[in-house]
Amino acid sequence: MPLPFKEHPLRHAVTTELHARTFEPIKAPARVSHLAFICGERGSGRNTGHLIKLLEFFGAPVPESVGQYHVADLGGIRLHWERHTEFVTYTFTEPGPYTHPFDNPVIERLPPQWLAASPGELVSAVSVALESKDMPERSPAELSELFGHNIIIGSEVVGGLGRAWSDLRIHTDGYARILLRNEGLTDAQAGRMVKRVLELNAYRSMTLLALPVARKVSRTLDMADRRLAELAAVMTEQPSQTPGQPVESRLLAELTGLAAEIESAAAQTTFRFEASKAYYRVVKQRLEQLRQRRIVGLQTFTEFLDARLAPAVATCESVGSRQRDLAERAARLTALLRARVEVSLQAQNRNLLESMDRRAKLQLRLQETVEGLSVIAIGYYGVGLVGYLLKGLESQGLPVNATLGMGIAMPIVVLSAWFFLKRVKKRLMQGHGE
Repeated sequence: MPLPFKEHPLRHAVTTELHARTFEPIKAPARVSHLAFICGERGSGRNTGHLIKLLEFFGAPVPESVGQYHVADLGGIRLHWERHTEFVTYTFTEPGPYTHPFDNPVIERLPPQWLAASPGELVSAVSVALESKDMPERSPAELSELFGHNIIIGSEVVGGLGRAWSDLRIHTDGYARILLRNEGLTDAQAGRMVKRVLELNAYRSMTLLALPVARKVSRTLDMADRRLAELAAVMTEQPSQTPGQPVESRLLAELTGLAAEIESAAAQTTFRFEASKAYYRVVKQRLEQLRQRRIVGLQTFTEFLDARLAPAVATCESVGSRQRDLAERAARLTALLRARVEVSLQAQNRNLLESMDRRAKLQLRLQETVEGLSVIAIGYYGVGLVGYLLKGLESQGLPVNATLGMGIAMPIVVLSAWFFLKRVKKRLMQGHGE
């Protein structure tokens, strides 16, 4: 019956999300094979298709759509499939007694061609054996033999209701090994314990994926740091000229290229480093949920993983911080160099303007000189014309003294020429808005 209310479109989605990381009750004894594949954030289609092929092989019901998780019965084997942000996990559980905890694992009951076609890259493969409290306890020598005589890590879990042992190494069959013992857990508690141990192993692997990246990038950052120091030292010197190119232009080109390298390295590692920190928080959460107690003579899982994961995560954080610091330093040096170039350009512009001002003044003086010569020339020719006129009148017998007339006309002609040129110059200046 539909509700008489208007529902939020995400109401069912957020409720379903609470059950996206479910666990399966497990009755001891049982064995589990767990696989985790990195597939990236865009690998949903390939992984769901691969899951459907497995369901079809065993004749299990195929869902219309696959969400974040799927549970299926494969004929005596229980499958639990989960889709995480950048990896998927397959958990195969087979209840029932067994002779050896890690011989003939559950994974061998799956079709080899399906396993070989698994999309993505394997990041975690674990064989888990869950013993019941009715089974005889193993001596330290027997435990050591199960784990190839490696150093064993172990602790009581769930407040002493269970025990867990592992060496957290990859054995000759390609799988890590974890041995669990149920000392009084319910089937639901046992299922939660197995899930937390498996998640602990998957997330600690995902956490450590960032460490090789950090080590590789660290070498690049060392070179970038030295180059930044060298460029800063060159910037403190007096600007000089190289053949055909200013020092500032060369420095700016090198700084821009170096800043691009640093940003490129940051772009390639930022997600990995942030993901590593997130996975590390999940690891610590799972360790707390196990509620461990010490088994005399053994390191607990918390002690072992803290001693190795904490420095790795700190290294990644340090490299990430160093990347940000170098990027900021490169930006500051670039800004300083640009300011220096701008000051240099301003000085050049000022010198150019001063030179142009001097040239303008010189041109003005030359122009004034030319104007004076023009007045003299015009006056000379003007007086000459007046002289021709007066001499012509004198030759006709008129009472005209040509020489005296030219002398009187000379200042009048020169002043008239001067006033005429001034007027023309004024009109030209007004026409140019000056």
